[in-house]
Amino acid sequence: MIFHTMPKGRHVSASYEPLGILLISGTHERAHYAFVLAAGAAALGRPTTVFATNAGCRALLADWSKLSGAERESVLTSRGVAGFEALREAARELGVRLLVCEAGMVAEGLETAALWPGVEVAGVASFLAASEGGQIISL
Repeated sequence: MIFHTMPKGRHVSASYEPLGILLISGTHERAHYAFVLAAGAAALGRPTTVFATNAGCRALLADWSKLSGAERESVLTSRGVAGFEALREAARELGVRLLVCEAGMVAEGLETAALWPGVEVAGVASFLAASEGGQIISL
């Protein structure tokens, strides 16, 4: 596992505000970092939701190789940086909620059958409700 929960003995706030990550970009670089943030926040015990829309929807497909710059993956892993697939798995194991925008899927011509298992099809209202009272980061 790439991320672990906070070590015992370290002080962690009993209640973190939710973190919402809005992924609009369809680039490997931004999608990769969205999952770095998601897994990191979840490892700290923070409720985290990734909401992908438009070109960002490709990051939540089972086959994410259509992300722009996906060839960068081999460079990262060869340098010892966690790869995109490993980060997605870590985020899922840590309880990150994964939402894909229904309208974004339609706009990009993507089929829901191509989604990575466990991804929920939702609208912006679901994302905003999941992030209520917390922070939203856009990538």
